[in-house]
Amino acid sequence: QKLRDNPALIPSAVSEIIRYQSPISHMRRTAVADFELGGQKIKSGDKVVMWYISGNRDSEVIQDADRFIVDRANPRQHLAFGFGVHRCVGNRLAEMQLTILWEEALKRFHTIEVMGDPVRVPSAFIHGIAELPVRIHA
Repeated sequence: QKLRDNPALIPSAVSEIIRYQSPISHMRRTAVADFELGGQKIKSGDKVVMWYISGNRDSEVIQDADRFIVDRANPRQHLAFGFGVHRCVGNRLAEMQLTILWEEALKRFHTIEVMGDPVRVPSAFIHGIAELPVRIHA
Protein backbone atom coordinates (compact mmCIF):
# COMPACT_ATOMS: atom_id res chain seq x y z
CA GLN A 1 0.00 0.00 0.00
CA LYS A 2 2.93 2.35 0.69
CA LEU A 3 4.05 1.97 -2.94
CA ARG A 4 0.56 2.59 -4.25
CA ASP A 5 0.25 5.71 -2.06
CA ASN A 6 3.74 6.93 -2.96
CA PRO A 7 5.23 5.49 -6.19
CA ALA A 8 8.37 7.60 -5.58
CA LEU A 9 9.30 4.83 -3.11
CA ILE A 10 9.71 2.28 -5.91
CA PRO A 11 13.53 2.68 -6.21
CA SER A 12 13.85 2.19 -2.45
CA ALA A 13 11.51 -0.81 -2.57
CA VAL A 14 13.52 -2.37 -5.41
CA SER A 15 16.75 -2.13 -3.39
CA GLU A 16 14.98 -3.55 -0.35
CA ILE A 17 13.59 -6.46 -2.38
CA ILE A 18 17.07 -7.25 -3.66
CA ARG A 19 18.60 -6.96 -0.18
CA TYR A 20 15.89 -9.00 1.51
CA GLN A 21 15.76 -11.77 -1.10
CA SER A 22 19.31 -11.85 -2.41
CA PRO A 23 19.35 -13.48 -5.85
CA ILE A 24 22.58 -15.40 -5.16
CA SER A 25 23.04 -17.53 -2.03
CA HIS A 26 26.80 -17.51 -1.76
CA MET A 27 30.11 -17.00 -3.52
CA ARG A 28 33.35 -18.83 -2.82
CA ARG A 29 36.82 -17.39 -3.22
CA THR A 30 40.34 -18.60 -2.52
CA ALA A 31 42.48 -16.49 -0.19
CA VAL A 32 45.65 -15.28 -1.94
CA ALA A 33 47.36 -14.18 1.28
CA ASP A 34 47.18 -14.85 5.00
CA PHE A 35 44.59 -12.62 6.65
CA GLU A 36 42.65 -12.26 9.88
CA LEU A 37 38.97 -11.37 9.78
CA GLY A 38 36.90 -11.00 12.93
CA GLY A 39 39.48 -12.96 14.91
CA GLN A 40 39.43 -15.83 12.41
CA LYS A 41 42.75 -16.63 10.75
CA ILE A 42 42.51 -17.29 7.04
CA LYS A 43 45.56 -18.78 5.34
CA SER A 44 46.60 -18.33 1.75
CA GLY A 45 44.89 -21.06 -0.26
CA ASP A 46 41.94 -21.42 2.14
CA LYS A 47 38.50 -21.46 0.55
CA VAL A 48 36.28 -18.69 1.90
CA VAL A 49 32.52 -18.49 1.38
CA MET A 50 30.47 -15.31 1.61
CA TRP A 51 26.78 -15.94 2.31
CA TYR A 52 24.93 -12.97 0.82
CA ILE A 53 21.81 -13.45 2.92
CA SER A 54 23.95 -13.30 6.05
CA GLY A 55 25.70 -10.12 4.94
CA ASN A 56 22.40 -8.55 3.95
CA ARG A 57 20.87 -9.37 7.34
CA ASP A 58 23.82 -8.14 9.43
CA SER A 59 22.21 -6.21 12.28
CA GLU A 60 25.51 -4.48 13.08
CA VAL A 61 25.33 -2.76 9.68
CA ILE A 62 21.63 -2.68 8.79
CA GLN A 63 19.02 -1.55 11.31
CA ASP A 64 16.11 -3.99 11.66
CA ALA A 65 17.88 -6.20 9.13
CA ASP A 66 15.35 -9.04 9.33
CA ARG A 67 12.42 -6.74 8.51
CA PHE A 68 11.29 -5.86 5.00
CA ILE A 69 10.98 -2.05 5.01
CA VAL A 70 9.85 -0.45 1.74
CA ASP A 71 10.99 3.03 2.78
CA ARG A 72 14.26 1.97 4.46
CA ALA A 73 16.94 4.64 4.84
CA ASN A 74 20.05 3.80 2.76
CA PRO A 75 18.26 1.03 0.85
CA ARG A 76 21.19 0.30 -1.48
CA GLN A 77 23.38 -0.69 1.48
CA HIS A 78 23.47 -4.37 0.61
CA LEU A 79 25.79 -7.00 -0.83
CA ALA A 80 23.29 -8.79 -3.08
CA PHE A 81 25.31 -7.98 -6.22
CA GLY A 82 28.72 -8.49 -4.68
CA PHE A 83 31.23 -5.75 -4.02
CA GLY A 84 34.20 -4.06 -5.68
CA VAL A 85 35.74 -5.95 -8.60
CA HIS A 86 33.38 -8.83 -7.85
CA ARG A 87 30.25 -6.69 -8.32
CA CYS A 88 27.71 -8.10 -10.78
CA VAL A 89 27.92 -6.25 -14.11
CA GLY A 90 24.16 -6.68 -14.55
CA ASN A 91 23.19 -5.03 -11.27
CA ARG A 92 21.82 -1.84 -12.84
CA LEU A 93 19.87 -3.83 -15.43
CA ALA A 94 18.28 -5.94 -12.68
CA GLU A 95 17.34 -2.81 -10.73
CA MET A 96 15.88 -1.22 -13.85
CA GLN A 97 13.83 -4.33 -14.68
CA LEU A 98 12.36 -4.48 -11.18
CA THR A 99 11.66 -0.74 -11.20
CA ILE A 100 9.74 -0.98 -14.48
CA LEU A 101 7.90 -4.09 -13.27
CA TRP A 102 6.65 -2.30 -10.14
CA GLU A 103 5.83 0.95 -11.98
CA GLU A 104 3.71 -0.93 -14.51
CA ALA A 105 2.13 -3.36 -12.04
CA LEU A 106 0.99 -0.51 -9.80
CA LYS A 107 -0.56 1.28 -12.78
CA ARG A 108 -2.41 -1.78 -14.04
CA PHE A 109 -3.40 -3.86 -11.04
CA HIS A 110 -5.17 -3.00 -7.82
CA THR A 111 -3.95 -6.06 -5.93
CA ILE A 112 -1.66 -9.02 -6.55
CA GLU A 113 -2.69 -11.75 -4.14
CA VAL A 114 -0.40 -14.71 -3.41
CA MET A 115 -2.52 -17.85 -3.59
CA GLY A 116 -0.07 -20.56 -2.56
CA ASP A 117 3.43 -21.45 -1.58
CA PRO A 118 6.33 -20.77 -3.92
CA VAL A 119 8.08 -23.61 -5.70
CA ARG A 120 11.75 -22.76 -5.39
CA VAL A 121 14.44 -23.44 -7.95
CA PRO A 122 16.35 -26.50 -6.72
CA SER A 123 19.72 -24.81 -6.26
CA ALA A 124 22.11 -24.12 -3.40
CA PHE A 125 23.51 -21.20 -5.42
CA ILE A 126 20.47 -19.31 -6.74
CA HIS A 127 17.54 -17.99 -4.67
CA GLY A 128 14.96 -18.45 -7.37
CA ILE A 129 11.26 -19.11 -7.56
CA ALA A 130 10.10 -21.39 -10.38
CA GLU A 131 6.38 -21.04 -9.62
CA LEU A 132 4.23 -18.78 -7.48
CA PRO A 133 0.47 -18.91 -7.89
CA VAL A 134 -1.12 -15.44 -7.73
CA ARG A 135 -4.47 -13.83 -8.42
CA ILE A 136 -4.37 -10.44 -10.10
CA HIS A 137 -7.16 -7.97 -9.37
CA ALA A 138 -7.42 -5.18 -11.95
